[in-house]
Amino acid sequence: MKMGSALFWGLLLIVLGLSLVFKIVFNVDFPLFRIFIAFILIFIGIKFLVGSFGNIHVNSNDNDVFFGEKKYRHFDDRKDYNVMFGKATYDFRDIDLDNEVKKVKISTVFGGTEIKLPENLPVKITVETAFGGANLPNGNTAVFGSTYYESPNLDTSKPYLSIKADVVFGGFDVRLY
Repeated sequence: MKMGSALFWGLLLIVLGLSLVFKIVFNVDFPLFRIFIAFILIFIGIKFLVGSFGNIHVNSNDNDVFFGEKKYRHFDDRKDYNVMFGKATYDFRDIDLDNEVKKVKISTVFGGTEIKLPENLPVKITVETAFGGANLPNGNTAVFGSTYYESPNLDTSKPYLSIKADVVFGGFDVRLY
C-alpha cells in the first residue's frame, strides 16, 4: 500500500476527528457543535481515503482488504497484505515452506486480522502496534509498541515462516491449531 498524500491527510483527519469525539465523550460534556465538527472531519477523512461514497474507488489488488472481509489460504512469498476498515483471516495451516524462509508482511489499519497456524510450523512473528491490540500464542500482547513470538521448534538455519505485522487502531490475533 502506497503512502500517498491523500492517504496521509485522510488518516490525519480521521485521527483528529476521533480525538475530538473521544475528548468530548470522556469529559461528559456533549456540545453538539463540537461533535458535529468531529464527524465532519471523520467524513472528510474517509472521503479522502475512498474518493467518494457512491462508488468506492480504491486502487487495490488481491492482497488488500478495504471495507470488507477476506480469507486467504495461498500466499506469495515476500508479498504485502493490507487490511483497512475490514477483516482478514490468513490460514497458514497448509503452507509449504519449499526449503526456504517465507516472508509475509501484514498491515492492519482500523481493521481486524486473524492468523491461523499449525502447532508444528516453525514461525517467527514480529508485531508493531499503535493504539491497537495484538495477541500472540505465547501470551504476549501489545497495545502500543512491539512484541514477538517464536515457535518452540524454530531453527533459523532451516526453513520457517516469518510474519511482520503492523497494527494501527486495529486488532491482530494469532491462533494455533
